Amino acid sequence: MSLGAPEAGEAGARLNAHGQPVGPALPGWTPRPRPPRTPMRGRLCRIEPLDPARHAADLYAALAGEPAGWTYLFDEPPASAAAYRARLAERSASEDPLHHAILDAGSGRALGLAAYLRIEPGHGAIEVGHIQFGPGLARRPAGTEAMALMMARAFDELGYRRYEWKCDSLNAPSRAAALRYGFTFEGIFRNAIVTKGRSRDTAWFSVTDAEWPRLRAAFAAWLDPANLDANGRQRRALGTLRDG
Repeated sequence: MSLGAPEAGEAGARLNAHGQPVGPALPGWTPRPRPPRTPMRGRLCRIEPLDPARHAADLYAALAGEPAGWTYLFDEPPASAAAYRARLAERSASEDPLHHAILDAGSGRALGLAAYLRIEPGHGAIEVGHIQFGPGLARRPAGTEAMALMMARAFDELGYRRYEWKCDSLNAPSRAAALRYGFTFEGIFRNAIVTKGRSRDTAWFSVTDAEWPRLRAAFAAWLDPANLDANGRQRRALGTLRDG
C-alpha cells in the first residue's frame, strides 16, 4: 500500500535540504508554562482550582443527583457526600489533570467542573476535559463563559498552540458543544479505550492558535450583555457571530 506524497499546496509544506516536505519552522519556540493554580474571573462565573473544603458540598448538590450526566464520564455517581468529597480530594492533588471548580459569580456556589489535561508544554498542546456542568451551568451563558476563559488562559496567557477536546464518539451533546465552541472535528480513534466494561471510540476536536482570535472575538460578542436578554437567551448565535 502506498501512502502517497503530500498534496501540492498542503498547509505549511516546505522542502528541506533533501527535497522532502516538512512543516513550518518555529523560530524562537520555547516550552510553554504549565497552567497556574490561580483563578480565572469573568462577568458570570469564576473558575478556581478544585478545593474540596470549599467546593465539595456545592458540587455534590449540583451533580450527584443527575445520573444521566455520568454516563460518558469515567466515574460513577458517588454513593454519598463523604465519598464524593474523598474523590475530589484525590483530584485536587493532581497536576495533570489539573481540576477546577466553576462557580457562579453572584452566589459563589460551585456549579460544575472542568480540567486541563494531557498538558504538553514542549509541544504547546493542552486539552480541556473532565467537564461536568450542573443545571446552573448547562446551556447557560456562564457555561459558555467558563469555556472561553479556559481557552483564553491557554492561548493568551500561556501561549499554547493547540487546544484539544475529546469525548466518547456516542456523546452527542459533547460533540455538539465542541462544534458550537468553535473546535474543528479531526476524526474518530476507534476502539480507543475500555471504560466501565465497554469499548469507547473517541472523537477528537481541536482549536489552534491561528484560529483563536476569531473565536475570542465571537465569544466576546456573544457574552456581551447586549446579546443576552434578561433570561440569558441569546439574540445572535455563537456560530453566527463566529462564521458570519
